[in-house]
Amino acid sequence: MGFFDLRSTASRFRFFAVLEALSWIGLLVGMAFKYIPAEGNEIGVKIFGPVHGAIFVLFVITALLTARELSWGWKTTVLALLSSIPPLATVVFEVWAVRTGQLGELSADASKGSAAATPAAS
Repeated sequence: MGFFDLRSTASRFRFFAVLEALSWIGLLVGMAFKYIPAEGNEIGVKIFGPVHGAIFVLFVITALLTARELSWGWKTTVLALLSSIPPLATVVFEVWAVRTGQLGELSADASKGSAAATPAAS
């Protein structure tokens, strides 16, 4: 089922990290339409503001539950929470967490894929 398989803690974290980044993009586009033209249109901010706020809260809750479930240290937990502030940083954190083994089976799947690719390249 791939990306939308939300049965594991790590895959739920990945889903909300990407969703939070997408909602950031929507909010930034809405802000551009509000502030760049002289007569600006607020509809994008009125739509994406609350959507982004709700997804932000869901990401923070998911990050805290993931930290507890996967036994993250305080530094990793703080990094996950801080990644929700700058636009698109949740995806950067998720990629880092997979590569450093912080996301359980997602990290294991990534290491299997890279290990399988290495002999083929030799």
